[in-house]
Amino acid sequence: MTHRRPFFDAHFHVIDRRFPLFENDGYLPGEFTVQQYLDRTAALGVVGGAVVSGSFQRFDQTCLLDALDRLGPGFVGVTQIPYDLPDEEVARLADRGVRGVRFNLRRGGAVGVERLDALARRIHHVAGMHIELYVDARDLPELAGTLAVLPAVSVDHLGLHADGLPHLLALVERGVRVKASGFGRVELDVLHAIRAVLEVDPTALMVGSDLPSTRARRPFVDSDLDVVAEAAAEHLDGVMYDNAASFYRA
Repeated sequence: MTHRRPFFDAHFHVIDRRFPLFENDGYLPGEFTVQQYLDRTAALGVVGGAVVSGSFQRFDQTCLLDALDRLGPGFVGVTQIPYDLPDEEVARLADRGVRGVRFNLRRGGAVGVERLDALARRIHHVAGMHIELYVDARDLPELAGTLAVLPAVSVDHLGLHADGLPHLLALVERGVRVKASGFGRVELDVLHAIRAVLEVDPTALMVGSDLPSTRARRPFVDSDLDVVAEAAAEHLDGVMYDNAASFYRA
């Protein structure tokens, strides 16, 4: 591995069976604790990151908050919440380090897209939180009008599919951020997609390991970061750390 930069891991999961897990389409992930994450990434230069609650954790916050306590400074959280979670509870999560709310449109998340606009505006107003979308970019045109005017939005895994890349880039032009993550689950040329995003906005791209790569065709490998380094070139410092640290207020 050659990137040799401080790395803000903008997308990974912690799965600890001390806390509730819920089947999603009959699937339950294997355990991947904070210590397992730290051991796995010890050689990667990780200095912070975003722990993302998965669909299998639903609205339970106990695993995420425990992980943030264990990981310490530099790490923040992204979670799922019911659309009617009271403002004071949103603020409490923000005080514990939660910076974003995830909409899982790919796997039928518990909060539907019809709630996206109102919830996104409310969490940003109350706590400065942004929204994150797990979405196939081919579905973005029907959301574009909503997303382009929201205060802060990111899209996971490069939008997943090459046919959706033009739709994703159109949103990048309007301020949407993109995670280069989950290379083992995408159907696109990663090098090309990263370069295309950077050409539109060098500050828009963030990198995540997607560990432990639940349900991906292949798991994250360290050499994925070499692909990022090749694609990012002179933008590598921003892509590996600065862009995400700023977006997540870490």
